[in-house]
Amino acid sequence: MSRTDIEAVEEVNTAFYEAMERGDFDSLSALWLEDEISCVHPGWPVLSGRGEVLRSYALIMSHTDYIQFFLTDTKVAVIGDTALVTCTENILSGGPAEDGGELGPLVGQLVVATNVFRRTSEGWRLWSHHGSPVLTESDDDEDEDAS
Repeated sequence: MSRTDIEAVEEVNTAFYEAMERGDFDSLSALWLEDEISCVHPGWPVLSGRGEVLRSYALIMSHTDYIQFFLTDTKVAVIGDTALVTCTENILSGGPAEDGGELGPLVGQLVVATNVFRRTSEGWRLWSHHGSPVLTESDDDEDEDAS
């Protein structure tokens, strides 16, 4: 495992989130492997296969007017031709306002993510993305009050 592999994986991981922020579907699609891939968005079932996974991103992009990712706790491990990235996605997003025109209210969300990459002749490509929501303390408090 060389430092250059870790840097290359970090670059592709960053490019993935930047493509989402720009709503750049073509760039995002190019970052995924051509063969069997999988994705789990928070609260969604497992999506398998390139068509199903990329359709989900097209759907998310078409319904999100603004999204920004602040990645923290990023860790990269490379073993042979496979790389594992874990991180916390601090997400700020907003959709259209009810009246149209201006952006709707911004919503913050915390998601822990695992991104698995494989080395190809074209460089590192996404094999799997899995995002799980992180419950905040207020979420836990509400759950305890309800029981």
